[in-house]
Amino acid sequence: MIHLLQQAPSMSSCLLAAVGIVRLWYAVPLVTSVSLVCAATRHEEMGAILNHAARFALWIVVFMGIVLGVIQLLTWMQ
Repeated sequence: MIHLLQQAPSMSSCLLAAVGIVRLWYAVPLVTSVSLVCAATRHEEMGAILNHAARFALWIVVFMGIVLGVIQLLTWMQ
């Protein structure tokens, strides 16, 4: 695969972008489980757990977006 990527640089960026989008789906169960566990350690009622988990999941997604933006900005500045 590395040999293929060295021969066609334009194709390599498309291939790596497609793989990156597919890998993003691994974040969905991870964010869900982390937010539910964190919320369940702080609350006992199901409504409070789901409310806190939704807010925490949103916080995680926003934080990941900010980190992605900073990394992308640093990449463009090179």
